[in-house]
Amino acid sequence: MPRIRLEDSTELLQHAGEEVVGGAKRMWEGFTDFALQDNVLEVAVGLIIAAAFTTVVTSFVSEILLPPLSLLPFVHRNLDEKFAVLKRGPNYNSTDRHGYNTVDQATEDGAVVMAYGTFINKILNFAGVGLALYVVAALLLISRLQSRRVYAIRPIIKLELEHKIQDE
Repeated sequence: MPRIRLEDSTELLQHAGEEVVGGAKRMWEGFTDFALQDNVLEVAVGLIIAAAFTTVVTSFVSEILLPPLSLLPFVHRNLDEKFAVLKRGPNYNSTDRHGYNTVDQATEDGAVVMAYGTFINKILNFAGVGLALYVVAALLLISRLQSRRVYAIRPIIKLELEHKIQDE
């Protein structure tokens, strides 16, 4: 193996450090060029707004829409608490018609439950978010179409005014 002198190793380490720093700077510049593009920022803002919007719609469905639905005669309790016992636990109350009062009580007892009320709640949340986003997209499309009409009409008005001014 060739021997490396101390002076040479210091120079090699300095050169390697400069290469690493230069590579890191190039990588950082590439990342900032990518991250600060207009469309990337628009997507990020859109995702943040969509997450907040989803929270609002979920709250609307869970706290405003579902409680009146639980008053229907065939529901008997909050929709989130509707479940079916597939396999009973050791403390199942067979004298009671339901066996367990809540999903938590059944799962703590070791019962296997199908929480279809929670699933229906999530379907309603999904439908609510989808419908709300559809309405927002439709309103945005309508506003864009109306603004295009305004821009299309402006040149015609401008030309007519120019002709009137020239005629006078």
